[in-house]
This record gives sequence, C-alpha cells and structure tokens, in this order.
Amino acid sequence: MDLYFLPMACSMATRIALNEAGATATYLEVDPKTKRVLSDGSDFRAVNPLGLVPTLHTDDGVVLTENAAILQYVADRFPDSAIAAGSGLDRSRLQQWLCFIGTEMHKGLLNPLLTETAPAEVKAYALQKGLPLLDYLDAQLEGRDYLLDRFSVADAYLVTVLNWTTALPPIDLNRWPAIKRYYDMHRARPSVASAIAQEYELYRAQIARHRAAA
Repeated sequence: MDLYFLPMACSMATRIALNEAGATATYLEVDPKTKRVLSDGSDFRAVNPLGLVPTLHTDDGVVLTENAAILQYVADRFPDSAIAAGSGLDRSRLQQWLCFIGTEMHKGLLNPLLTETAPAEVKAYALQKGLPLLDYLDAQLEGRDYLLDRFSVADAYLVTVLNWTTALPPIDLNRWPAIKRYYDMHRARPSVASAIAQEYELYRAQIARHRAAA
C-alpha cells in the first residue's frame, strides 16, 4: 500500500498505526505548496483532487481519504496488531474518539492556531472554544492509559495532534496533568517515537527546501 503524507501532519497517525502493526508501506511525501510527490514529481491531485493527506492507495487499487477512515482500514487490515475495535459498542467508542479528535481537537482547535495566515481574532476564538475540550479530555484520561482498553488507532491519532501543542505556546499541557501524563507516556512508545523521529527530519528538510526556494 502507498501512504501519501506530509511530515508531522495528521498523516503521521497512520504511520504510527503501521509501525504498531509491524506493517510495511510505501511512504510518498507530498510537498504542501506544489502538491507534487517528491519521489517522482507527479501531481498528487491526480490521486486526491483535494490535495489532502493522508491518502492511502491500497493493494487492491482503492484510494481512501480521510484520517478516520484510513486508520480504521489499517486497523482492520492487520487484526493481529489489536489496534482495531470489535463490533457493537467497542466500535462505536472508537468512532466516537476518532470523530472527537478529528473535528473538535484537530480542525476546531489546533488547525486555526497552527495556520499562519489565520487572523488573530480567529485564533483567539478557537482557543476560547477549545480550552473546555482539553478540560473534557483531561477528565476522560484521568486514571487511564488509553482511550479504549488498549492502544488503538484512536490513540495514534490523539498523540499525533497532541504533539503539535509543542509548537503552540498558548497550550501548555502542564495545565492538564492527565493529558500531559498520557502524552509523555505515548510519546515514548516505540511506534510513536520512531514515527516522530522519522518525520521530524523530513519536516526540517521541507522547511529548508522552501526557504531555499523563496
């Protein structure tokens, strides 16, 4: 399978899931400005017209988009990894957390704060609306190591977006001790630590490349 990704973006959650499953994939980095695939210069929009990552091209020739869908596909594709959820309520709980992380945390709170061109009032509004979400998440993680009863693709997604807070001074995780403990614990998890180390170096190269082209 081919995973189209941007370094340190939400697509890193799929890399974490694949690492956790011990699975191999072809990782195809996309330039965020040109939307070109770095390995061959092809137009990424020919694969995903929206130009958004993650995008997964499966071994069956199917193109999947949207983080929650891709994460659940990977989890189901490698059942021995136990990063999926069963049927019934367990599956609903997984989807609940994937939706919360994707809509409330990722798009609602963190994306506006990380967007350089977002007006100051937009950032202030996102922060005002988002802090209660962190209070809620902190309460949910109190005394828990995982969002479900074990490490799942929901944790892969959550630790990915929590990692972005290291670049956001307005969000100090020390204010939310349960979240901070959770993040520190999973940041050191081998599947997560490996993904961050790999993608951080690619991210630095991306920044250098854009600066040189400016």
